Amino acid sequence: MKIVGTILTASLFASLLSGQEARGRSRIDVVNYQIKADVNPATQTLTATARIKFLPVDDRITTIALDLHNSLNVTSVVDGQGKPLTPTRNLQEYQLRIAFPDILAKGSEQEVVVNYEGRLSGQEESPVYGVKFAAIKPEYAFLLYPARWFPVNEYTADRYTAEFSITVPEGFNVVAGGIETSGPAPAGKKTVVCNFAKPSLAGSIAIMKGEPKTVAAQGVTALTYFRSDAAVAAAQNWGEETGKVLSFLTGVFGLAPYSAISLIETEDGAPNGYSAPGMLFLNPRAISTQANSRLLVNQLARQWWGLQTSPLSRNHLWITNGMARYAELLWVEQSQGPGALEGEVRDTYVEAMTVDNPPLIQAARFEDYSPEYWATTAGKGAAVYHMLRSVMGDEKFNEFLKAVPDKFAGRGVSTENLKEVASQLAGQDLGYFFIQWIESSGAPEFKLEYTVYRTQKGFRIMGKISQDLDTFRMPVTLKIETEGNPEEKVVDVSGTSSEFLIETFGKPKRVEIDVNNKLLRMSRTMRVSVSIRKGEMFAEIGEYGEALKEYTKALEVARNSSLAHYRVGEVFFLQNNYQSAANEFRESLNGDLEPKWTEVWGHINLGKIFDITGQRERAVNEYNLAIRTKDNTQNAQEEAAKYLKEPFKRAKPAY
Repeated sequence: MKIVGTILTASLFASLLSGQEARGRSRIDVVNYQIKADVNPATQTLTATARIKFLPVDDRITTIALDLHNSLNVTSVVDGQGKPLTPTRNLQEYQLRIAFPDILAKGSEQEVVVNYEGRLSGQEESPVYGVKFAAIKPEYAFLLYPARWFPVNEYTADRYTAEFSITVPEGFNVVAGGIETSGPAPAGKKTVVCNFAKPSLAGSIAIMKGEPKTVAAQGVTALTYFRSDAAVAAAQNWGEETGKVLSFLTGVFGLAPYSAISLIETEDGAPNGYSAPGMLFLNPRAISTQANSRLLVNQLARQWWGLQTSPLSRNHLWITNGMARYAELLWVEQSQGPGALEGEVRDTYVEAMTVDNPPLIQAARFEDYSPEYWATTAGKGAAVYHMLRSVMGDEKFNEFLKAVPDKFAGRGVSTENLKEVASQLAGQDLGYFFIQWIESSGAPEFKLEYTVYRTQKGFRIMGKISQDLDTFRMPVTLKIETEGNPEEKVVDVSGTSSEFLIETFGKPKRVEIDVNNKLLRMSRTMRVSVSIRKGEMFAEIGEYGEALKEYTKALEVARNSSLAHYRVGEVFFLQNNYQSAANEFRESLNGDLEPKWTEVWGHINLGKIFDITGQRERAVNEYNLAIRTKDNTQNAQEEAAKYLKEPFKRAKPAY
């Protein structure tokens, strides 16, 4: 969250370089890891040896750089012949640099052995700011790939074969995916050896006490390693839902990489979900009584798009993050119908528009797990897939969803690869599509002009579609309302102005552009929604001044936006400016009442203000008005009933 405050500053992105360029690394390709790690839950430490085989990609390499958690201290580094090498640390970049006495021959296999140790209690600063990916506790441990608990090359991009040999005290189980066997271990300990014969992004480890609860559902075996009482009670539901989700995703993406999935509870501070080969790590706060199917869909989709195949570099992260988000939309469409999908697409488009720059093909500029990172790679990525679906058609797009993870199994995939697969399936060169939505930034704002003429056979519409992006090219659907049945025509819009001519039998009443909102485009409604969403993002981190600026932009476009007025009222309420807050909640109630919940919560918040200012009778009236709406969004009815019985009291100030 530390750079949310700069979300609107395009100049920041222009000044950034990709992660690899900024670090000035010489490129190598790690082909194999052999890692032996002894994990001691009692002392919360690990001692490890990483034998790394790699190929130099660049010429004249004398130094290599690998990512390694700052809390892990390197005790020695030797080459394949056991000769000592010189290691140095760049703590700012979580980097281990290894210098060689001679130039490494390009393309010839090299080997280094790194010995290291350290404590990972979970309180250390993470390589991913603000997100916990490693913790060794007396009762359990999890060491995830993003923690860089072993030396990592080209994070999220460089795939490798591996063997992880993990030693733990007797009584603990090791879960790591791959093919697991037993290895030799000292007295009182056990060793589990996990082999990954195919190149992957392996290296996420769980260490748990006790046996998992096994749930079989729809041909899928879910092994739930849950600890807390609430999570254990929910294990059956999560196992069954995992089976349903994997069955659905198999129909979408093809044969699942794993028929068994381990669900592992992490701890507060870890991501809500993290997908590793054959494993899914879940934050305890995410493990509700009823399984969160959206979370499961998003994370399990990564077994295909993210693990079976992965981005060739971080500039192609939109491929997997966008597909994980789009899988959620496909799930909503399948379970709730096309109407629900339209709402989800609209919300996704709003998220995608909150970040203007850089284009998707420069995703490496974003800080990992930042709001900008997710809005762009996931939000806009999903928007791109939805538009690609409209261009290819459902049948060809469904083939595309299976073809990519199958064709690129075990290796990286690039945007160029996707373009080639999509073009081949669609039977047309889709280069223009990827140039517009992946290599360029911005979204068009259409203006439609047309004139209707009568002809001998019916009517002719002559018109022009204008928009503000000079390089834009996309097929755009026009809907013509006539005295008979409505008609739809596709116009190939190219450049800032495109003329069209359409013949109809019935007399045209109205012509609308992109009526189904398939295109990511700016409009009056979208402009309002994007400004409100940006304001919400600022408000979430306490940047109230910036939030008010964004809400004001929304109100300049739509003065009667109930949501914009409501959000302004929220900010004033949090600042204890009750008169201004009351004014805004009144404006919200007098506005367009979109979304509908602004009405019930507008009355509740007015009631709270009147209670705070000692006007109990007026407060009771507002709570009653809230109840009369019968809207129970976010338990509004229970909230109103509670304050009818007892007045709302604001929290005491901290000073």
